[in-house]
Amino acid sequence: MKESFIEAQELELDLSFIGASPELFEDDIDQALKNFLTQAELWEKVLKNWIQYVRINPIFSCPKVVRVTSSVSMGLQFTDDETITALNASWRQKPEKTDVLSFPVIDDAIFFPRDQSVELGDIVVSIKMAEKQAKEQGHSLEKELLWLVSHGFLHLLGWTHATTERLNEMVGFQEQLLSIDGNLQTHEMKD
Repeated sequence: MKESFIEAQELELDLSFIGASPELFEDDIDQALKNFLTQAELWEKVLKNWIQYVRINPIFSCPKVVRVTSSVSMGLQFTDDETITALNASWRQKPEKTDVLSFPVIDDAIFFPRDQSVELGDIVVSIKMAEKQAKEQGHSLEKELLWLVSHGFLHLLGWTHATTERLNEMVGFQEQLLSIDGNLQTHEMKD
């Protein structure tokens, strides 16, 4: 059963494309999917629902400042393999491509007034890796992008997966996020 949540906070989203212009996507990506990728208001709707879901469920790990603030901001960047490889080498000392990177900035030790916007950080997703993984998994690119963004989102909230148990918990929570009513579904997702 899907649940629906009322948007209770403001979200400022910086959506960008570096090295992954929507015009460069493979020919088999339809216009609806290109629209899905490029419309910040659609991503804002998804992320607001996820933030609200985390905020109202005390059993899920979430920084206190996210639960009480009235406004959050974050970046979401879609990029190519070369750019994400360079970021991975620079920031994680792993000179290899990856599917998603997160750069969290929340520090629970810092006090933020409720009316001040809280920066969550940035999520960077490789479109080419997402395309490859979607094909391998036998589902749509849209579903894979939502999956990767949800993974990055949880990292922005402080989630880690250093153990198999924590990874399984994180994957389970990602599945919950993707089941929330109001997620982007510009066309039928193929499972």
